[in-house]
Amino acid sequence: MMSPESVQSWLDEHFARIVAERGVPGASVAVLAGGRVLTAAAGVLSQATGVEATTDSVFQIGSITKLWTSALVMQLVDDGLVDLDKPLRAYLPEFTIGDEAAADTITTRQLLCHVAGFEGDIFTDTGRGDDAIEKYVTSLHDIPQLFEPGEVFSYNNTGFVVLGRLVEVLRGKPFDEVLVERLAAPLGLTHVSPSPYEAILHRAAVGHVPGEDGSLAPAPVWALAKSNGPAGSMLAMTPRDLLGFVAMHLAGGTAPDGSVVLRPETVAAMRRPQVKVPRLSGMGGSWGLGWEMDEHDGHTVIGHDGGTIGQVAFLRFVPEHGVAIALLTNGGDFFGIFNDVPAYLLKELTGVTLPGRPVPPAEPQTIDPAPYLGHYADTIYDITVSQDAEGAIWLDRVPKDVIAEIGGRPERSRLVHFEGDSLISLEPTHGIHLIFAFIGRDATDRAKYIHYGRVVARA
Repeated sequence: MMSPESVQSWLDEHFARIVAERGVPGASVAVLAGGRVLTAAAGVLSQATGVEATTDSVFQIGSITKLWTSALVMQLVDDGLVDLDKPLRAYLPEFTIGDEAAADTITTRQLLCHVAGFEGDIFTDTGRGDDAIEKYVTSLHDIPQLFEPGEVFSYNNTGFVVLGRLVEVLRGKPFDEVLVERLAAPLGLTHVSPSPYEAILHRAAVGHVPGEDGSLAPAPVWALAKSNGPAGSMLAMTPRDLLGFVAMHLAGGTAPDGSVVLRPETVAAMRRPQVKVPRLSGMGGSWGLGWEMDEHDGHTVIGHDGGTIGQVAFLRFVPEHGVAIALLTNGGDFFGIFNDVPAYLLKELTGVTLPGRPVPPAEPQTIDPAPYLGHYADTIYDITVSQDAEGAIWLDRVPKDVIAEIGGRPERSRLVHFEGDSLISLEPTHGIHLIFAFIGRDATDRAKYIHYGRVVARA
């Protein structure tokens, strides 16, 4: 087992080399072990400016923001302002979606667990004012309900923006202000940046995306729309700040000054599995109230990942050992560096080996793909599953809306049978083989949905 001292020595010796070898423009890492936080940074914040990445640089944490939103919601529960199992409309009567009956029954718990059932990737830009989230939630009046509330796990960005609006309404302040006032400030965090206005006060990383020739280039914009802030569109911080948030959870909800940020029973409830997750690439086996969870080597590993425009963030911690690791990157082979740094250090510090990501079987079973073939669509992708003359199964995914606007490119993958009604890509994308599960059947025995973390309906 590594000691904290040996972790710092290892980071000093190896981190910069790994960042360079993985083609990551810049990265920063923090490790909480033995009550100490060890840090390292390497590379540059932008290839356009060449500004060096340091341990005080802020990177976007993407969907890890959902953990902060979840904590703010659970503070409302602690204060007696919200009952997780009452319909959301008891607190947010203006909440309206395309299915009125579903809107009447969806609960705060279902939103926290990604089982609300409505379209989950709405990225409407409603401006940069303090009313951006309010305007966003108003715009949801006609989004489709894909399945009954509580029926299926489907990762839902939209739902977390709705939760952000719940926080605003019950606290009487804009979401960003509440986040700083009720989390960053009591935890003594100094670089938490809910928007570019705060991030510009620090060294701020810029995302990098593949250019026309395949090489990395600085992203055309710094962040996604402000309206999606509670889901993770722009919150930035250092890895040390992120571990300050985790340390509060490890301390049963107590801040360094002894103040109570969350009740101990609330912290425990957030880490209790609420819903099982289908076997999908890169996702844990269950979801709690915000947290993603899995069991490895008899130990619970908790965390969340996040991705924005060219920035990818990873967070893992093992409560039993009091060990947490945060890695923030701005492009390149982010899954490779995850294996080289967080996964390696987690094993060295706790003995827990994170399993390898699923790979295609050596001899895939021959199947009849007829139930899976066809066209599926949501707000950000058109997906077509087809079979060629030689019998190979192909999936074409064409980005649209905001994904196309920020440089997303069409992807074509050959699929083979994985297990049950799931197929897996033969070649990896960003280092992982994507799993696509086909769920439900219509009257003609065709799959109703394709599920790759998000549920997408047959068009």
